[in-house]
Amino acid sequence: MRSIWKGAISFGLVTIPVKLYSATEQKDVTFHQVHREDGGRIRYKRVCTLDGEEVPYSDIAKGYELATGEIVVLTDEDFEDLPLSTSRRIDVLQFAPAEQIDPIYFAKSYYLEPDAQGAKPYVLLRNALESSGQVAVVKVALRQRESLATLRVRDGVFVLETMLWPDEIRTPDFGFLEEDIEVRPQELQMAESLISTMESDFDPGEYHDTYREALQQVIEAKVAGKEVVPAREEEEAGPAVDLMAALRASVEAAKREREGGAAKPKKAAAKSKDEEKAPAKRKTRKTA
Repeated sequence: MRSIWKGAISFGLVTIPVKLYSATEQKDVTFHQVHREDGGRIRYKRVCTLDGEEVPYSDIAKGYELATGEIVVLTDEDFEDLPLSTSRRIDVLQFAPAEQIDPIYFAKSYYLEPDAQGAKPYVLLRNALESSGQVAVVKVALRQRESLATLRVRDGVFVLETMLWPDEIRTPDFGFLEEDIEVRPQELQMAESLISTMESDFDPGEYHDTYREALQQVIEAKVAGKEVVPAREEEEAGPAVDLMAALRASVEAAKREREGGAAKPKKAAAKSKDEEKAPAKRKTRKTA
């Protein structure tokens, strides 16, 4: 991994120099826009809509569009006086229980690695934070944007998770929230039973991106000049007419799937053991 930022955690009078790394990466299959006829790459030019001339990158500025449609042009000098921290500090503001922070606020995750001289205070703060069961709420400026963030520990490393500001979270405004929808106790009990039946420990390794895998197979088939076999589409179930019946059927299906997964290997093993003990029987045919 390559570090994308260098700075320091500021914790009281303690300063811990760190390097920042992206903790996640997208595994999407990327494409280029090409000419369908010959596969040539499509290029775009920066053209001014007023004079139609191509504009060099050095002449491009940032413009803010007003409600009237007019554009306010901002230069580099306009940004220099803004109160954006350039000290490259991760300032610890407070400590709070992790469950108090709604996951909807989280934007992106980063790993923090200590510099050689910062290893001991890094480990000290890490161990203290882990034993407290809390997360540190911090403020940091990355890529000309100031963000709230949290510091937590994962696999012995600090994870910095940038957060959205409260006014960036949309309020759900849906009509059904105003309706008086009645849920019968039996339906609620059956839904809870379905949840209980499907409950298990979360293992992310059990899941994979089937769409990306299928897309990769299509690309490989194209490269090899083979025929592309379309994936079989699963039938989509329509909305349930009888909610109670649908819930009951779902519970039964979940039970069968769980019991079948656990029972099948045992039955197979028992059968093979019996077959080893008992000699194979041949069918004899009587002749007249």
